Parts: sequence; structure tokens; C-alpha cells
Amino acid sequence: MMHTNDLKALLPAVIDAVEVAGRTLLARFSADARPDNLAALLAAIEANDVSVSDALQSTLLHMLPGSHWVDDEEGGGPLPDGEWWIVDAVEGNVNHIHGSAAWAVSATLVVDGLAVLTVVSLPAMATVYAAVRGQGATVNGMPLQVSRKTQLHAAIVGTGQARPGEGRAVHAAIGASVFAMLESALLVRMAVPATLELIEVASGRMDGFWQYSQVRSGLAAGALLVAEAGGVVTDTHGQPWSFASLDMLAAAPGIHAAAVACLRAAVDLADAGQA
Repeated sequence: MMHTNDLKALLPAVIDAVEVAGRTLLARFSADARPDNLAALLAAIEANDVSVSDALQSTLLHMLPGSHWVDDEEGGGPLPDGEWWIVDAVEGNVNHIHGSAAWAVSATLVVDGLAVLTVVSLPAMATVYAAVRGQGATVNGMPLQVSRKTQLHAAIVGTGQARPGEGRAVHAAIGASVFAMLESALLVRMAVPATLELIEVASGRMDGFWQYSQVRSGLAAGALLVAEAGGVVTDTHGQPWSFASLDMLAAAPGIHAAAVACLRAAVDLADAGQA
């Protein structure tokens, strides 16, 4: 495991690399963008990726000799031992190409299966979130703190798709969980990408977020930010979350247990519907 001092020394260079990519994407961004068919949408997504991915990969790998790159942006499950970069060069790409400011560039360093450093830049909002394991989470250098709420019925919570076409079982679980939370929480919202919703939890503007997904690039950065901001990150059954987990729940400590109970009831409802 890398020493904390080494990670703290590495952090400014990672921030610089992510912000360089962010500036390239910001120059490509238009609030008036509206692709009018699937082909145009996919072409715009690909063009954004191509504009920054190779340069960002080269910079991060050179920064930490011997480190590895996770090629499959939508991949899930545990990683081999060693130092790995999980990067989403245009997180929320679909938002970017539709003129929404809800997109980011994220880079997370995983060492022997554990996320130890992350940077998420939101160029359209001139905001950078960062965390080093054991050192807290920050936004533009200022500390982040999760919500202090203790009642689920006062909580703002959310979920979202990890990607299109996840299948009926996942869709059923999402639907049942939203129904259960609508009965239990104050407000329920659905949005993508997951990292930006997890940032809302880390910042205390939301109280919980869950997702039925193993997509590492959508969860790694936000999970570390929430944990370092004082939140609780588990699977939806309340067990410690890892890249091997099938789903994730990140919440303020005061509502976490109630959220787990609510989502367990939702799973029972979804299973009954599939039977």
C-alpha cells in the first residue's frame, strides 16, 4: 500500500491532469447541443472520448510508473493486486452532449483492491472534488461533510441507471426500490451519472444514494468521497462495499440503517414480482 504522504504528494499532479482534460471538454461543450437521433448521439459521445482519453491515460500512467489502466469503462468486479487507474474521461457524457452541465472528469487510484485517491473535476461548474484515504474529502480545497439527518422521512435520496439495457431483473429492482423509498423518504430523485449523485451525498445536499450496479468507473470516485466525508458505504444489505459487491448504498450515518431496511423490503417486493 502506498504511504499517505506519497498519495498527498501525488494528488496535485492528478488534479492538474484531470483539469487539463476538463478544459478540452469544456471547449467542446455547448449548452445548445441537442443530438436529434441515436447515430448523432453515439458519434458525439465517441468524439468526446477520443478528444481526451489517450492523453489522460498517458499522463496518469507516466505519473505513477508501473501502474495499470482499467480499459473497460463499464467493467465491474474486483481488480488484480497492484496499482490501477479507474478513469471516466467524460463522466456523464450523455449530459455533456445534450447541453447539461452535469458532467465530469474522474480519476481514481486503486491499490490492491482499495480506492486510495480520487479527483473529480466538474469543469462547467469550476469545481474540483478530491479525496485521499484517511485524509478527508474536499471541494476546491474546503472540507466536505455528509448530512447530519437522522430520519429517513426527512431525507433526500436518489438512484439511477448505471448504463442502458441492464435487463429486466435490474429494472425491477430499481422500480421496487424507488417505490419503497417514495413511501419512506422525503424526496426521491433519479439522475446520472452516479458519481455526481454521490458527490451530492458527500456534500450533504443529499442524504443517500443507491445503485444496482458493479460498474467501477461510476462508483469508485464517489464511494471514496462519501466515506472520507463521514458517510457510510455498504451494499444494499448493509455489508461493507467493495468492487466485488453487486450493488451499493452510500448514506449519511443517521439514515443508513433505515435505508438498508427499506431497500431490503424493496428486494422482497421485486423478487415477488419476478416469481
